[in-house]
Amino acid sequence: MTTVHAVETFDSLNPATDEVIGTYPVHSADEVQAAVDRARAAARWWESLGFAGRAERLARWRGSLARRLPELCELVSRETGKPAGDAQLEIVLAIEHLAWAGKQARKVLGTQRRAPGLLLSNQAATVEYQPLGVIGVIGPWNYPVYTPLGSIAYALAAGNAVVFKPSEYTPGVGTWLVDTFAEAVPEYPVLQLVTGFGATGAALARSGVDKIAFTGSTATGKKVMAAAAETLTPVVIEAGGKDPLLVDADADLDAAADATVWGAFSNAGQTCAGVERVYVHQGVYDAFVAKVVERAKKVSAGADYGPMTMPTQLEVVRTHILDALARGGRALVGGKDAVGDRYVQPTVLVDVPEDSAAVREETFGPTVTIAKVADMDEAIEKANDSVYGLGSTVFAKRRGLELARRLRTGQTAINAPLSFAGIASLPFGGRGDSGFGRIHGPEGLREFARPKAIARQRFTVPLRLTTFPRSPRTDALVGKLIATLHGRR
Repeated sequence: MTTVHAVETFDSLNPATDEVIGTYPVHSADEVQAAVDRARAAARWWESLGFAGRAERLARWRGSLARRLPELCELVSRETGKPAGDAQLEIVLAIEHLAWAGKQARKVLGTQRRAPGLLLSNQAATVEYQPLGVIGVIGPWNYPVYTPLGSIAYALAAGNAVVFKPSEYTPGVGTWLVDTFAEAVPEYPVLQLVTGFGATGAALARSGVDKIAFTGSTATGKKVMAAAAETLTPVVIEAGGKDPLLVDADADLDAAADATVWGAFSNAGQTCAGVERVYVHQGVYDAFVAKVVERAKKVSAGADYGPMTMPTQLEVVRTHILDALARGGRALVGGKDAVGDRYVQPTVLVDVPEDSAAVREETFGPTVTIAKVADMDEAIEKANDSVYGLGSTVFAKRRGLELARRLRTGQTAINAPLSFAGIASLPFGGRGDSGFGRIHGPEGLREFARPKAIARQRFTVPLRLTTFPRSPRTDALVGKLIATLHGRR
């Protein structure tokens, strides 16, 4: 990693103890621009390696991450407060995505033949995907390895250099990732780090990179887009969510209850695609709620998940709970006293009005609302009545696929929680206030590449269409040919 000198610094704290984990520079706009300028030369070298050369170096990095897994797990746990097992889960998934991107890049982005059509049958038509150049990645704190690598790994595999700005809450994890990459790829600064607050991220968005990949809140995503618009820099935005889970009358209630509790409370509910709303068929509502309550009472903040990483989120969670209770909702687990100084205990809310903050706005804490519906049509209607559209889950034996297709979200899991996030070949992204663009899968590789179309004439033909000396006879022949081919219906 290239060392830059900044006067202003900030501390990274363990949210469970306020222990200072490390001190990092606040990089200025000039320093961000210098990193981007260095990345330009690095990008040319990285592209020149070709798919095989890049795959080999990404494999080196992947091997380092796997061998030093306990070290990275400890750092993630210290900076986010999450248990070591949860830290390991996100890192393992990130390594799987890195492996897939490196191995599949040639197949997805390499030269592909296209049919030229009858009129231009003398042409050879191909499409290839070329790297954009330099990608700016602005990462979140809730999954500081898995989420940014969902952009970084695919951008690197596509042939781009990357300038990475991690969250100010997890700069140590970002530093570790960039340093280990530099050990695997020491020749050029293909992956660089800039640290700081919102101004540093804004500087990266304005720096003239070829694309910005942002993960964070919807409000911040809009600011990133506004900054990027000044230089017409395209963006891929993975923003917030208010993800629903549907339970049909024939669902496996034990599995659905377990998925609800894990999806709502794991990582202290600080998951953009976590479960925040549940809609249950009236025929199984009481039984399902009883199973959720039974499981939720066995989950404890501080033991099963960590503190709220961002202290200001505590007030958001408290406000949503109190508003739900004031509007007639009931807390079957947790409630008004669930929010402490650092931790929030699991909270299960029922009878909450659909227009309350706890249903309409992203809570991003360990709470969940459960509502009874007459049928799955009502469930779909209420689930889709949201400005967000990131992930969703369906538990049903007979109609699972049908219901999944009707949900207005970027991805849906059927009879398992968040399974789409672990499948590297599936694209991930949202719609509405959850953002746009896709990471992961072939779509994620193409997100960081530009299609290049090439038409090569293989031989000349008598019917020359693109020339001024074209004869009336040629026009007449072409007209008859088109009428024969397309005019019969």
